[in-house]
Amino acid sequence: MRNGAILAVVAGISLVNGLYLDHIPTWRQLLFAVIAVVAYLHGRHLPVRRDWLVLGAVAIPGVVELGVSLWDGVGALMAMALFAVLPWLAGRFRRQQAELVEAGRQRVGQLEREQQYTAERVKLHERARIAADMHDSLGHELALIALRAGALELAADMNETNREAAAQLRASAVTATDRLRRTIGVLRDSGGAPTDPPDESIETLVERAGRAGMAVTLSRDESSAVLPPLLDRAAHRVTQESLTNAARYAPGAEVRVTIERRADMVAVTVTNAPSLTKAQSTGGGGTGLASLRERVRLLGGTLEARRTSEGGFTVTARLPWPKDTGESG
Repeated sequence: MRNGAILAVVAGISLVNGLYLDHIPTWRQLLFAVIAVVAYLHGRHLPVRRDWLVLGAVAIPGVVELGVSLWDGVGALMAMALFAVLPWLAGRFRRQQAELVEAGRQRVGQLEREQQYTAERVKLHERARIAADMHDSLGHELALIALRAGALELAADMNETNREAAAQLRASAVTATDRLRRTIGVLRDSGGAPTDPPDESIETLVERAGRAGMAVTLSRDESSAVLPPLLDRAAHRVTQESLTNAARYAPGAEVRVTIERRADMVAVTVTNAPSLTKAQSTGGGGTGLASLRERVRLLGGTLEARRTSEGGFTVTARLPWPKDTGESG
């Protein structure tokens, strides 16, 4: 509102100063120069809403003057146009040009920030992938080392010194696993569970755990012998994490892995008996099971982890069978 009033005053002075141009004193000539400079600066720095309505309202007295004195009215309107309107338009053009340049700079800055954000997201996802690889490989291997040490600790032909060494080895493996899990917690992104395919089948995984000293058995029905790739990866991941927890928290205990097809879903159940040593803990409830729940949730399934009535621990994942495989339950 104030900017419009200033524009109206400048244009009005130019209109009045354009009357009676037959004899123009020096001060009026200088006034035209001052008006042109002020009009330019106004257009350059002071935006006006409905600017043409303001200029049109100021020009009305000049139009009326045309009916009284044609040449005086023409002179007044020409003076307003030359010394007020044109400089003001030039200033407004420069202001709009500067605004476009600034908007372009802001857009470039926004694109650069978006690019940096995208690069940061890629780095975070890569960190999550590395964390998943560490958890799936190193975590499982450390658990098997602890299992082997636990088996040595329970061996009948071990003397007390070797038994103590085996116990220290098992404790060191458990400590290393805990530190690995904390490191994974720092590296892992909150974007969800990894979905990289495993390097081995579930049968190979169970056989390898058995060779490490775990008393583990696998039972699966014929309908679940061949699973869709995504479902097979998830079942492998559930089995691997459950075996890792069993080796860590219940060394020496029997473990039973069951995979069966139920109607339009696949159930993966891993149950371990109570621990044979004092290493029994609360049953895995760290980042591994949290990652499993996220993976199973993304597939539309559910995961349940609980202690059994006998004192053991069981993990059950129910995974829906994909509808686009052309099979039905």
